[in-house]
Amino acid sequence: MSKVSLELAKEIIAGAEEEARKIGVSMVISVVDEGGNLIAIHRMDDAWIASVDIAQNKAWTSVALKMPSANLAEATVPAAELYGLNTTNNGRLVVFGGGIPLVNDGKVVGAVGVSGSSVPHDVQVAEAGVWVLNNK
Repeated sequence: MSKVSLELAKEIIAGAEEEARKIGVSMVISVVDEGGNLIAIHRMDDAWIASVDIAQNKAWTSVALKMPSANLAEATVPAAELYGLNTTNNGRLVVFGGGIPLVNDGKVVGAVGVSGSSVPHDVQVAEAGVWVLNNK
């Protein structure tokens, strides 16, 4: 697989949504390609409207920096090395968990971004989406 297709994005979203239902939270789940372009977004019933942009930006951050968005949390607090990073790139960089790259053969081919609950829940649901890709 060299790129994330719409069909694969739908499978990733389905896996993530299943996890969100297990924990009882309505989430927004977004999948982007290797360039950060939106492939699919899914807003569960009653999920926060604000989470639409946040989920997309978490996925974009993970592709743009080739790392989980959670990796930025400690480095971006006041007085830390990357403090203010979230103000760059027109505010698109998200510096807390919920965005995870989709990796195939060591190459980032896209990302999933999840928003709608606590950061640990967002990460848990995003990981469920990544699990779908890694277990195909």
